[in-house]
Amino acid sequence: MTDLQAILDGIYTELSPRIGEGKVADYIPELAKVDPKQFGMAIATVNGDVYSIGDAGIPFSIQSISKVFMLTLALGKVGESLWKRVGREPSGTAFNSIVQLEREEGIPRNPFINAGAIAVSDVVLAGHEPREAIGELLRFVRYVADDESISIDDKVARSETQTGFRNFALANFMRAYGNIHHPVEHVLGVYFHQCALSMSCQQLARAGLYLAARGSNPITGHSVVSPKRARRINALMLTCGHYDGSGDFAYHVGLPGKSGVGGGIMAVAPGIGSIAAWSPGLNKVGNSQLGAVALEMLAARTGWSVFGD
Repeated sequence: MTDLQAILDGIYTELSPRIGEGKVADYIPELAKVDPKQFGMAIATVNGDVYSIGDAGIPFSIQSISKVFMLTLALGKVGESLWKRVGREPSGTAFNSIVQLEREEGIPRNPFINAGAIAVSDVVLAGHEPREAIGELLRFVRYVADDESISIDDKVARSETQTGFRNFALANFMRAYGNIHHPVEHVLGVYFHQCALSMSCQQLARAGLYLAARGSNPITGHSVVSPKRARRINALMLTCGHYDGSGDFAYHVGLPGKSGVGGGIMAVAPGIGSIAAWSPGLNKVGNSQLGAVALEMLAARTGWSVFGD
């Protein structure tokens, strides 16, 4: 194994002068308060090692990265029938766009744009009260990360609930087409709380390990999903995980990944490990500016890519 700590240290040294680049997600008031001058990165390998730099131990709002864990839960509940309600194609439009939704009659393009993730939350909510569905997600994330200290930031959840008018519009629009089955406020209660999950890079890297190890947690030995399902979740992360910046991320980094407007990115190197990077400043398509650069540097220096060395 390459000296991963030395590679991470080199990346940190090179990127230190650039810490604070990008623009924090100021449309969510609680995220607008986050200090942009933070940068951390962690790698959790399938062998059980964890390497980290910078602010990798500081919890942050994982936002849309939570959509990967919710998708895993939804597929566990309803299997392939999920794809009758959500597509599997890249959107090519902003993460909170309503345009496509109208043209495609209430079926969101993929599970990682906001509309798709809201539909996924509706699936997970079936048979539950909102509080129970949120609890199910929290238990699952604690399980895959092997860390009981992971929590939801209620201030961020409240902040999103008070300002999430566009998400309310998306949910109501899908409800009008019969693609949301529960009361909109219940579904969005789940959605806003899942986005408010607070995790550090170290926790997030460990949580993603099941996707790097053919669906099993290599540390605990527990099976999480089948190898086929892990492969398919990775495929969706590669093609749709960065909104309309997904192609660019695949081109530069070459790994399945999922970003969030809290400035985090979780990436998967199949068979090797899971990586989390965090820097709150975002680029113009809503992905962590420094996080994406750091992951590109890591892929170049390790040769990790699903497309070959």
